[in-house]
Amino acid sequence: MDRLIELAAEPYRAAGRFAYQFARGKLRRDPVFRAILERGLLQGCRSVLDLGCGQGLLIAWLRAARRLYAEGAWPLSWPTAPDVQCLHGVELMESEVRRAKRALGADCNVSQGDIRSAEVGVHDAVVVFDVLHYLPEASQPDVLQRIRGALPSGGLLLLRVGDADAGFRFRVTQLSDKVVLFCRGHGFEKLHCRGATAWQVLLGQHGFDSQATPMNAGTPFANVLFAARAR
Repeated sequence: MDRLIELAAEPYRAAGRFAYQFARGKLRRDPVFRAILERGLLQGCRSVLDLGCGQGLLIAWLRAARRLYAEGAWPLSWPTAPDVQCLHGVELMESEVRRAKRALGADCNVSQGDIRSAEVGVHDAVVVFDVLHYLPEASQPDVLQRIRGALPSGGLLLLRVGDADAGFRFRVTQLSDKVVLFCRGHGFEKLHCRGATAWQVLLGQHGFDSQATPMNAGTPFANVLFAARAR
């Protein structure tokens, strides 16, 4: 894992100390990145859309995975590294898009846009990590409907959310999210959260069959990852 993390984080040196240190810390501590590879969640997905992609960490992670795999240093217990040929990221904040392009190259496929209105195209998989609860509840179904339209039958949505029914752990999660909002200049905006069961019902209403997996190992948070297949 150390070699993989360093390969993925190294490009962010070009984007400044904050971008590099954030990449190293996030990739090391957030269990979702390891889970993507260890569980083969993006196996067979050639085109992936990352909504709310931040500074493009998923792009860097998958690039590093392919490099490590090509070097023959891939963990023997893991599935083959995903061979994603087209990875498009959409991010609302211009500063994050700039960091992504400085690190990953000006031609990296990261664009500024609001996921409620940005062009989504058609993909094998869509990834949405820790984003939907920042949107008003009325907008969340619309975004899920747009995602469903971007996927063929059997296409994959990886959705990570906080579980509002998880008690103290959820309160820690919510506090962390509010601090992030404040530090990004959004003040103390209201978050729009749901319990894991409610998220699963909402996914079902918009054309997805989903399985939920806790995605908080090594953290104090109440995060859940839904692997949802489009009907």
